[in-house]
Amino acid sequence: MVNHTLIEHELAAAEIAWKDGNEGKARVCARRAVALATEAWLAGLPNPRWRGDAMEHLRQIQRHASLPLPVRQAAKRLSTTIPRRDAAPFTIDPLADARVIIDYLAANTKE
Repeated sequence: MVNHTLIEHELAAAEIAWKDGNEGKARVCARRAVALATEAWLAGLPNPRWRGDAMEHLRQIQRHASLPLPVRQAAKRLSTTIPRRDAAPFTIDPLADARVIIDYLAANTKE
């Protein structure tokens, strides 16, 4: 079951952190929101394929060929760490990337 309240709480915390200039916290909260949506999506599958923390969920989304390319690209940008921002795809808007993933998963989650 999707806990929309927890997802929205994480996204709200990410937005506050972003506005306060705390990019690291914003990214962490956005990642946690994605992890919550991913867990709900996986629970609706006949054989959930993976487990793990928020970063593992993002890595798995990137590799999941059946997911749309924009979703996989958003996961790649959101999972790139700040020290690697110049060497890899990096999100300049973690909230937007999180919402791309969450919206797709929510639309495809069986409740």
